[in-house]
Amino acid sequence: MRIAENLHRIGNDIVAVYLVSDTTGVTIIDAGLPGHYRDLITELDAMGKTIADVKAIILTHGDSDHIGFAERARREHGIPVYVHSGDADRAKGGTKGTGKGGAFGLAAFGFIGYSLRKGGAKVTYLTEVVEVQGGETLALPGQPRIISLPGHSDGSIAIHVPAVDAIFVGDGLATRHVLTGTTGPQAAPFTDEPERAITSLAALPQATWVLPGHGAPFSGGTAAAVAAVTTGH
Repeated sequence: MRIAENLHRIGNDIVAVYLVSDTTGVTIIDAGLPGHYRDLITELDAMGKTIADVKAIILTHGDSDHIGFAERARREHGIPVYVHSGDADRAKGGTKGTGKGGAFGLAAFGFIGYSLRKGGAKVTYLTEVVEVQGGETLALPGQPRIISLPGHSDGSIAIHVPAVDAIFVGDGLATRHVLTGTTGPQAAPFTDEPERAITSLAALPQATWVLPGHGAPFSGGTAAAVAAVTTGH
């Protein structure tokens, strides 16, 4: 799915993966579920690219629904996988999240069913990662800048890519609640430290596109998205 020039998404509003491209190649933001690998190849082809054009995967955090095909891409194609040092162990299958899901609605069955169809029960954890600390601008397609966004997990990050006027927030916020189906910018469930997660949003720079791991792309800008989360409206 093309969102804007040089900015694409695979997956859907349940679980999303993003691709940023420029003349040097492609950077992937998050790796969804294992079954998204096939969708990745299809989307790359539509972009006139191949897996050989992918220079890196950057994980917003280490939860299983964000690391899906990362180890496969790393092992089969030598694609480096970047993750914050605070979530490196989580991405390798060590530390687990402690956050609660909250209210459980009919949408939860859609989330569970979709995850199972996309191989969510067979996630392969990372064996090697490249650790980041926050504050770096990586020499990768799009020149992504890493922003520490602790709260959902200790090592959660956002990725700012001015070249496509976008901020990728992972589970720093959601625009669709995976358990209730509620839409619009809101706090994400399964967050380890909910208050810290909301406080961290103040570090987000302005961008037109706010792109979460769960929910539709939000084009109303960072300030509006953060205000909606912090006020609950």
